[in-house]
Amino acid sequence: MLIKSRKQSDLPENQITPESAYVSRRSVIRGLGAGLGLAGLGGLVTAGTGAFAAEAKRKPLDFTRDKPDPDLVLTPEAKVTNHNNFYEFGTGKTDPAQNSQDLKVEPWTLTVEGEVAKPGTVDVWKLMADTNLEERIYRMRCVEAWSMVIPWVGFELGKFLARFEPTSRAKYVAFETLYDPQQMPGQRNRIVGGGIDYPYVEGLRIDEAMHPLSILSVGLYGKTLPPQNGAPIRLVVPWKYGFKGIKSIVKIKLVEKMPPTSWNKLLPQEYGFYANVNPAVDHPRWSQASERFIGPGGLFSVKRQKTLPFNGYGEEVASLYTNMDLRKFY
Repeated sequence: MLIKSRKQSDLPENQITPESAYVSRRSVIRGLGAGLGLAGLGGLVTAGTGAFAAEAKRKPLDFTRDKPDPDLVLTPEAKVTNHNNFYEFGTGKTDPAQNSQDLKVEPWTLTVEGEVAKPGTVDVWKLMADTNLEERIYRMRCVEAWSMVIPWVGFELGKFLARFEPTSRAKYVAFETLYDPQQMPGQRNRIVGGGIDYPYVEGLRIDEAMHPLSILSVGLYGKTLPPQNGAPIRLVVPWKYGFKGIKSIVKIKLVEKMPPTSWNKLLPQEYGFYANVNPAVDHPRWSQASERFIGPGGLFSVKRQKTLPFNGYGEEVASLYTNMDLRKFY
């Protein structure tokens, strides 16, 4: 399901991608970044290096979608799959693509427990076949002040949680990443893994989790997720900074009290629980007022643009934070 109405998050018409250059229902354009100066932005991706060597392992997904939204320019797939933060596989932007390709993603189960009437465990691959997958084209913003536009394939987190019948005591939703030091070198060495106390954990308020913009993604660009982007299932919350998008999820627990989150535990003075995009509040080490959109061009085509409150999704989500001090609850 595409978001059709023009919002603050829509890009200007001079950045329109022609429909002929867009993804189709069962096929995607490969190699969008070829010949476009991909060596820029601090080693974003080098064309022809084959950094993402496991393309053949990805499967096409059957999903519903409408006519492409003409107001959004996609970040080329090669950049999305080779410029990542996934510290379980290293702290460099290209480390995840280089170090994650042997991650075993089949079989994969996801457990839902805690304050639910019907706890259970699901087979993620069967879930993909059982669930009506939709394409959501979202702006995503990293806390280091760069952004991408990505066509995620997934389903609403809220509809998924409803299957397990949350109780009235469920105030928060806690998420946990796979813990497997044999497959994830950053979990064996906290220096390689950014100093994080693994397994990686994240959390949302229940109303945030139930919002229709929050999805569990199982793919991008019409195919299953590659390991470096969080295969086989990850969280996407487009009005928050990227570190909220926990990858390779194995457990979801509904709880009554605010759960711990990995970056808040590591650097509480820098990363709060909410992580809503708020350009009026600087990160202690850099400004959040502007961002670099990572688009089809090379290094010299990247221009800084104004960062939008809630990443441009304010019309949809600002009401979730009525009467909250967003400088305090960052």
